[in-house]
Amino acid sequence: MINPRSGAQPAAPDRTCRPSPTSPPRPASPLGGARPLRVLMLSWEYPPVLVGGLGRHVHALSVALAAAGHEVTVVTRHAEGAPLEEYVDGVRVVRAAEDPVAFPLATESLLAWTMAFNHTLTRAALRAAATGGYDVIHAHDWLVAHTAMTLREHLDRPLVSTIHATEAGRHQGWLPTEMNRTIHGVEHWLGTSSERMIVCSGYMRDEVTGLFGVPASRVDVVPNGVEPHRWRVPVAAVAAARARFAADGPLVTFAGRLVYEKGVQHLLAGLPRLRDRHPGLRAVIVGDGPYRPELQAEVHRLGLGGTVSMPGFLGGTDLPAVMAASDCFAVPSIYEPFGMVALEGAAAGAPLAVSATGGLAEIVEPGVTGMTFRPHDPEGLSDAVHALLSDTDRARALARRARAMVDERYGWAAIASRTAATYASAIAQAPGFVAERATHQMTHGRTRPVVPDGNLLAAAGLR
Repeated sequence: MINPRSGAQPAAPDRTCRPSPTSPPRPASPLGGARPLRVLMLSWEYPPVLVGGLGRHVHALSVALAAAGHEVTVVTRHAEGAPLEEYVDGVRVVRAAEDPVAFPLATESLLAWTMAFNHTLTRAALRAAATGGYDVIHAHDWLVAHTAMTLREHLDRPLVSTIHATEAGRHQGWLPTEMNRTIHGVEHWLGTSSERMIVCSGYMRDEVTGLFGVPASRVDVVPNGVEPHRWRVPVAAVAAARARFAADGPLVTFAGRLVYEKGVQHLLAGLPRLRDRHPGLRAVIVGDGPYRPELQAEVHRLGLGGTVSMPGFLGGTDLPAVMAASDCFAVPSIYEPFGMVALEGAAAGAPLAVSATGGLAEIVEPGVTGMTFRPHDPEGLSDAVHALLSDTDRARALARRARAMVDERYGWAAIASRTAATYASAIAQAPGFVAERATHQMTHGRTRPVVPDGNLLAAAGLR
């Protein structure tokens, strides 16, 4: 099976697993007078399949919804060794195994993989629906759109879609290839066909309304959540990370997928100036991705071999430990719908320096919970990092306020409550929306978008 983000081919799934025939007793609902909802959630990644932040988001959200008394089923892709069905953390998880009939693909095409994946995902979801009714369908991103639309029509249930990022946004407004334009079309189809959309920031609300023409009244801003306790590690682990990655000078870190839009190239461009101002400085680039070879070449070109280490992914307590050991945690993104990694760095206790773009600009208040700089600006990045490294007392004060902000605003219980409110709104408006969509289709004859030439974000007034 093609990995939609990396093109890697995972091993064949374990077909000895069998679905669990019965569900455990449902817990007593803590919702008081509110009726618990039955939610059918679709996601292309879910533990143990974790590629980016989406899988962690869907897992934490589904667990929090279940803890609030809702009945949640997540239908997702299979992974070798994982059960085809299980109840874990209060959530029913149904995994769609790779089907040799639906996946006879001798191709690296993402679009072909996605269509084949949706065939198996749809069958798994229909099997799940056969053993229990649902009130609402919740789809996460375009990779599950075809299954979501099939279920919406087959089950006659309202659809909520979460758009975590857009294809136009990921490519700074350009859709240069047929694949990019197709993905944009699927996103448009999913968004305009959903009773309600969820986005993670006001920035993303403006983006989807501008790109897809969805009325702002149908878009709910529900930020991503964080589990602060998962990012707080023992002092000994922090000391070990410091000993591993730092020398006698300060430590600057980055963590994330190594792709162009994360802006690591601008962090590297700012490091020679920072190294001159802070002798002994070290930088750690945590993560992996398709842009890694270009970044490694840039490290060599800039003579940063003795300054920068690129350890790849760090698991367990290693990532929060290196964040906590940092004198500055930098997030130089060019495009960032939300900025989850900034919350994780804040929860770990790291002083933040982030680009003032997208959701990051809504999370970090300059001079209060961190430092900010313009995207695409290595000099501004260098100045923001220098401000933290040159005044450690101020840096730690900013870090303490950022950690408190995470605790107060971004707990998963609150995020689940706001998501459930979106479900209730979708259920309440479903009949009217069906009539509205039918009228639109009869009037315009299509729901497929016309993709104009040029920069879509500029055309929508978003740049």
